[in-house]
Amino acid sequence: MKKLWLIFAQTVTVSLGALFVVQTFYPNLLGKLPSSGPEQPVLVKQAVSEKVIHAEGSYSSAAKKAMPTVVNIFTSKKAAPSAQHPFMDDPLFRHFFGDQFDDEQRSDNSLGSGVIVSQQGYIITNHHVIESADEIEVALADGRTMPARVVGTDPETDLAVLKVDAGNLPAITFADPDKSSVGDVVLAIGNPFGVGQTVTQGIISALGRSHLGINTFENFIQTDASINPGNSGGALIDTDGNLVGVNSAIYSRSGGSMGIGFAIPVSLAKQVMEQIIRQGAVVRGWVGIEAQDITPQLAESFKLSKTEGSLIAGVLRGSPAEKAGLKPGDILLAINGNKVVDSSTMLNLIAGLQPEQKATLKVARDQRELDIEVIIGKRPKPQPQNREQ
Repeated sequence: MKKLWLIFAQTVTVSLGALFVVQTFYPNLLGKLPSSGPEQPVLVKQAVSEKVIHAEGSYSSAAKKAMPTVVNIFTSKKAAPSAQHPFMDDPLFRHFFGDQFDDEQRSDNSLGSGVIVSQQGYIITNHHVIESADEIEVALADGRTMPARVVGTDPETDLAVLKVDAGNLPAITFADPDKSSVGDVVLAIGNPFGVGQTVTQGIISALGRSHLGINTFENFIQTDASINPGNSGGALIDTDGNLVGVNSAIYSRSGGSMGIGFAIPVSLAKQVMEQIIRQGAVVRGWVGIEAQDITPQLAESFKLSKTEGSLIAGVLRGSPAEKAGLKPGDILLAINGNKVVDSSTMLNLIAGLQPEQKATLKVARDQRELDIEVIIGKRPKPQPQNREQ
């Protein structure tokens, strides 16, 4: 019995030793051992989860749609003739040094952005971006650069339209202005500080901002999307990649973004752009009055029940207003039935009228309301410090 047990023990020992050797040096001979449980596709589940989060929290589709339509604008301006080198008129001097001194006589004037609004090469930007520029160069998102010419400008809204000789360009889609609301997410696209095309994200903080002293005609979208120098003229888009406004100005004490930026709404930009493309300039109505807002003190003085309307402080000689019989001290209450809330409202209402057409102005005079017909004139070109309407 002891002999059999000894043989069994030796056999088991030899077998275990052989199994160890085979497992160590020839693992393929034993085949794949069954796993202890089903394999878990951890990486696959994580990738799917990441894709879901990416789709819900990203605005990449809107950015990809709009970014090809936003361009960088570089302008340059020649130095004044008095600053030219005294030997620049010498042909021999120009032969050897002309290019060098031409570069010195030219300095970068501004850097900004623009938005392609049609496949035919029309671009909308800010007036102050291209103001006084002698040469304008546009850099497209695909890397191409080309010269641009000015089709027309409108300093009173700070808008300008450029044209490049190219076709089949990607054009921005205009958003429905009536659907913009405070709290909507918006993206600002431009070329801040010249670092290259950049997208920033924020919300619409307010609509209809005016009385800022930036432009003559103000109806700004306020946003906290970062807008910095170089963003001017770029696109403010919604989460579908549609144009909501044209980035125009910032409130800043340091020159950088402080979370308060202003964009010209797409409704105003479209109106100005169409007039410039069609007739080279914007035509606005004008009656020739100087006006100011009604304050509580003025309302009490004129015995008004509301602080609404616009006080006519002056009437220009020979203007449509003088010819119609308007007088200083009259309070403008309505224009063609549209209520005048303040001087800004009055300015926009009159500007929207067509020259040579009649308009009915309701005014308060000596505690009586009068309807006065005025033949609208054409608003003259703006001059420095001219606040007349």
